Amino acid sequence: MADPNKVDPIHQFGLTNIFTFGDGGLGFTNSALFMVLTVVLIVTFLLGSTTGRSMVPGRAQVVAETLYDFVANMVRGAAGAEGMKFFPFVFSLFMFVLMANMFGMIPFFFTTTSHIIVPAALAILVFLVVVGYGLYRNGFKFFKLFVPAGVPGYVLPIVVPIEIVSFMSRPISLSVRLFANILAGHITLKVFAGFVYSLGSLGILGFLGASLPLIMTVAITALEFLVAALQAYVFAVLTSMYINDAIHPSH
Repeated sequence: MADPNKVDPIHQFGLTNIFTFGDGGLGFTNSALFMVLTVVLIVTFLLGSTTGRSMVPGRAQVVAETLYDFVANMVRGAAGAEGMKFFPFVFSLFMFVLMANMFGMIPFFFTTTSHIIVPAALAILVFLVVVGYGLYRNGFKFFKLFVPAGVPGYVLPIVVPIEIVSFMSRPISLSVRLFANILAGHITLKVFAGFVYSLGSLGILGFLGASLPLIMTVAITALEFLVAALQAYVFAVLTSMYINDAIHPSH
């Protein structure tokens, strides 16, 4: 029988059915709930901060405009002016990943991006958009993406398969990067917090011994906030770079 006082760093990632549709049908889990809450929070914040904009913006409007400009400059810098037609797509991805990661930093909340299926679904969506638009805009010229300019013809039989494998692995790297960073960070944070709890329950000496894990817990928490924001940025900037490949497939 499991010890109820044992700190389990994996327990925080468990899926729980909140309710089920029909008899033994599709379930609505805590992961789905927090994805819905993430979208609701983003929509509420953006609508609330931009409705009735004034010449002297309030704090919420400043934050919203800063996020807008940040992502717009990112897309423009990575994919050029033509890439701005994908700004709503990239901005939506950035905001979703950012808010989902930040939700996970709140105690007893669920981190949806810690389950590989969520980052994988987003990465596959990015991949399909890039391939679909690349073929729509360039036709068969899109496949120039796999033939680097200036490479001698006799080397192409080696280079082209490498380029194809690299391109096909983009959804894997994009999703695993986000998933692994969030998962590892939360496990590490829970482990050190568990040390604080376990040592603190041993009395005065244990409480003194818990000071170092407590310091580490605070430091890792600050680092996790940075990682949460950084991973949203990395996901968005790589998406912008992939969109640039769809617009300009020639190396």
